[in-house]
Amino acid sequence: MPKTKPAVIQVPEMIFIMVDGKGDPNTSAEYKNAIEILYGLSYSIKMSKMGGNAPEGYFEYVVPPLEGLWWLDKGYFDGKAIGNKDEFQWTSMIRQPEFITEDVFEEAKAALAKKKPQLDLSAARYTIWEEGLCAQVMHKGSYDDEPATIEKLEQFIEDSGYASDISHERWHHEIYLSDPRKAAAKNLKTVIRHPIRRNV
Repeated sequence: MPKTKPAVIQVPEMIFIMVDGKGDPNTSAEYKNAIEILYGLSYSIKMSKMGGNAPEGYFEYVVPPLEGLWWLDKGYFDGKAIGNKDEFQWTSMIRQPEFITEDVFEEAKAALAKKKPQLDLSAARYTIWEEGLCAQVMHKGSYDDEPATIEKLEQFIEDSGYASDISHERWHHEIYLSDPRKAAAKNLKTVIRHPIRRNV
């Protein structure tokens, strides 16, 4: 996890459960459902040991925080020009331990479907993703105040001899370390991560 001073990081290959969607995360039912699906599947996997059905290689762990990739229907999103949030396209996701296979994921889907048949789990996908070279910084405070922190991150990227590499294949990335339902806006902690490339 970064400090409030930006830093460069090489992000390795990791396993995620992901759900894609669109719309304002504050009002979109699609976003609310995505979050319910992600936590439902993540905790189904974590608690599988309770039913004697722990995956091979299982170890005790804490479910990682929610993360989000963000872009716009008509272009890239750098996190600064927020504009109309209804135009957001997003991928919400939660990292999974390395022992999680696609078969384990499908078993978790089947278990959650029995428990919560109202959820449409077809949108959930198992993904192995390597983010690569990035710069990141810790933002403290309201999500709407992120642009100032992102400007600091972008200046660091330029001063360090890199260039932003946000594209249709690499995105503005946020990792939510705080629960906005429980923490005051001024106390929220969010990792902001941008893909970069060497400026040659």
